[in-house]
Amino acid sequence: MIEAAVLPLMLKGSNMNYELIAPCHFGLEAVTKKEITGLGYEITEVTDGKVSFLGDEKAICRSNIFLRTAERVLLKAAEFEAYTWEELFDKCYDIPWENYIPWDGWVYVAKANSVKSRLFSPKDFQTIIQKAIVKRLQRAYKRENERLPMDGAVYALRVSALKDRITIGIDTSGESLHKRGYRKFTAKAPITETLAAALIMLTPWRFDRILVDPFCGSGTFVIEAAMMAAKIAPGMERNFAATRWSNIMPKKLWYDAYDEARALKASVDREKLKEAVDLQGYDIDGEMIEAARKNAELAGVAELIHFQKRDVAELSHRKRYGFIITNPPYGERIFEKNELPELYATLGKRYRELDDWSMYVITALEDAEKHIGAKATKNRKIYNGMMKTYFYSYQGKKPEKKTTGGQYDESDIRNRQ
Repeated sequence: MIEAAVLPLMLKGSNMNYELIAPCHFGLEAVTKKEITGLGYEITEVTDGKVSFLGDEKAICRSNIFLRTAERVLLKAAEFEAYTWEELFDKCYDIPWENYIPWDGWVYVAKANSVKSRLFSPKDFQTIIQKAIVKRLQRAYKRENERLPMDGAVYALRVSALKDRITIGIDTSGESLHKRGYRKFTAKAPITETLAAALIMLTPWRFDRILVDPFCGSGTFVIEAAMMAAKIAPGMERNFAATRWSNIMPKKLWYDAYDEARALKASVDREKLKEAVDLQGYDIDGEMIEAARKNAELAGVAELIHFQKRDVAELSHRKRYGFIITNPPYGERIFEKNELPELYATLGKRYRELDDWSMYVITALEDAEKHIGAKATKNRKIYNGMMKTYFYSYQGKKPEKKTTGGQYDESDIRNRQ
């Protein structure tokens, strides 16, 4: 007996109401939750590294295209407790997979992880769940003696076991959502697009405030900021696994969601925006600056960002109330650790020379505050993959409130629709 409802719930009309899961970076769940709420969907649960919400087929399209901070969007197929492999097989077999997967669907377990559960072998999870699904589909389609062709649309499963509770999600995204399509040229240790977007959203930055990244690498922070300012949906130039799920949603829903994204982008007066923004990316490596420029061109925001080969020791700006948001080297792969104290001390010195600026630094260097030379206003622990990092916030004075006028206001940055 499946303990959680596995059949979608009916909404008014013909649409289905699914429970969707948006995995995200540990420590940034609140940012993803705010994004999903901004799209108009009801949050059902927030746990470490994921946010669950209700939505119909259109929500699958819109969340993939518009969410900046989620790693992917999963359609929750089932949740149940299992203590033995036999029990896992039986409960997986009871799931009406035919409601999700056509006869020719290419279904497989892409990833399985287990924490504090009696069942822990990823390989066994993959084998047993795969076998249960095949048996179920053969029976459901009355083709017990035939092999599944596995030559249709992809239905990749992601399985998690936490304290013996199994959750199975079908990946609607395909490639991770951090792959916007613009970053063809990368730094040696780049920050992902989803993490960069989430960190920007943790700050009070707005499009009409200065933003400088003195260690810009391939340009991710300033490019993500420019895309927010220009209202460019992060997924509007890519495809997703669920675009081929004709058994679940018509293509028109995808066309409508892409049209929505294009209309949002077209609503921005780019000439006025160009005058309003001040986004700057510096790096000591000239090749990285060229890579960043190319990435910005691919993202469609090149005219909104000024890139320059420049040492952090030369960081300066004549205006007040700007922002530094940056991911400096921290000795993992690029700099030797004995070089870091001077680098961070220089960053701290240049920051203090700026007039009423704020600074936000993500780093794995635990004693970064000591080298920067000042205690952070706030220190948030965030996991960048498996690496524990710290997001140090140095909050400067706020400018006097003013009305920006025109089509731009505070909601332009925070709202995604």
